[in-house]
Parts: sequence; C-alpha cells; structure tokens
Amino acid sequence: MKEKIKEKNDILFGFHSVYEALKAQKRNFYSILISKHRSSDRAKKIKTIARQRNIKIEMVDPELLDGMTDFSNHQGLAARTSFFPIKKAGEVVSLVQKKQGPCFILIVENIEDPHNLGALIRTALCAGVDYIMIPKDRSALPCSSVSRSSAGAMEHANIFLITNTASILRSLKENGVWISGLDAGGNTLLFDSDLTGNIALVIGGEHKGIRPLVKKECDFLLSIPNKGNINSLNASVAGGIAMYEALRQRT
Repeated sequence: MKEKIKEKNDILFGFHSVYEALKAQKRNFYSILISKHRSSDRAKKIKTIARQRNIKIEMVDPELLDGMTDFSNHQGLAARTSFFPIKKAGEVVSLVQKKQGPCFILIVENIEDPHNLGALIRTALCAGVDYIMIPKDRSALPCSSVSRSSAGAMEHANIFLITNTASILRSLKENGVWISGLDAGGNTLLFDSDLTGNIALVIGGEHKGIRPLVKKECDFLLSIPNKGNINSLNASVAGGIAMYEALRQRT
C-alpha cells in the first residue's frame, strides 16, 4: 500500500515546503502528517490552513515520517500532495508574445544537484525572473527535495520542461529574446553586458557547463571576473550573481 501511495503522490516535507505549497495552491493536498511530538507555532499554522481547506490531518509517530522521507530533516511535518505542475516549454514562446513589457527567462542547463536547482529557483523569484526552463533529461527536476532546498520558493515558480534546448532557444530568438550564456570562457564580462529588454539567461551545469550545441545558440557568452585561484564558481552562486546584475540593470 505504501508503494502505491508513493507512485501516485508526491511527499513534501519540512515546514517551508508544506507551508509555501499551501499558500501557492498549485498542488492538491490529500493529507498532512504531523508528528505527535510536534506542538510548535509552525505546526499550528499548518493545522489552521488545513482545517480551513478541509485537508485531512494525521498525527503520526516521528518514525513514520522518517520512513516516508528517507530520514531527511522533515521537522515533524510532511504532506501527501499531487506532483508539482510543470508546463511545456513551447508555452513560453506564446507568453513572450503576449507579455506587456520585457521578459526575463532563466534556462538551467544540466543542473543535477537538487540543492543547486533549489537555490537557483529561489534566487530567480527574488530577482524578478518570469519563467524558469529546465531540460527534461540530464537535470534535477522539480521535486520535494528541490522544494525543500528552495525553502518552498519552488511552489510559487512558473517552471517549464524543455525537450530540445537548442530548438527552444531558436524559437525565443525569433520572437525577440536575446540569449546570454554564463560561461567561464565568455568573451564579454557580465558587468559590461546589456541585460535589459527581452533576455534569457542560460546557466550551465556543475561539471560541464553549457553544452556546445546550446552554446552555439547563445547571442552572448558572459563571464564573471575572478581574482582567486579557483577557476569557477558554484553554479547557483554564479547564477545568483548574474540574475542580480540583470535585476540591477532592469531597475
């Protein structure tokens, strides 16, 4: 029975993931599980919203939560929900055509670490990114661990799944979007670039960066100045710097 539940439902865990998912209202909630030993203000907040929406509350032993979350730090809270809704990448082109004012798109390339993806999603929302695009293959996908890493920010994001990154970049360019790839060997310094107007920022993966076929479709390759002995930054840190430079220019 437990295996069937896992196949049909996603398991969110930790206060921020559950709370932000309740606020965002993008998922269906089937039940919320709270440790019998948890009587904090955070648990009361969750209970209040759950009762308002007639969501089933289960008071359970902490060992059950340990098993459900593979012994992650669940903070005594978990929820059985529908999976996070992901849209098709082609929808972004239509949204760009209809949008009033310039758009800001983040495209992550082969980010395999859920913690990096979660951090990028959280920063993207804070920096004013409109749409987040993630490849279907060779990438971490929006799941409960990514939600947890983003402190629940993922639950508010507009995320689109890409099947062919080079193709979607060409479609975006045909609709007036400039593509900038963040690359350690880029010939334009990030702080000398123009990140106003319709832009898509491509962040490469932790190990190999942006793939050659995708790099070919970029209008600009941007590098971040580096004065140390380490030749590159963590993907989420580099992405954060670039997104906030875009925000600075756009405001």
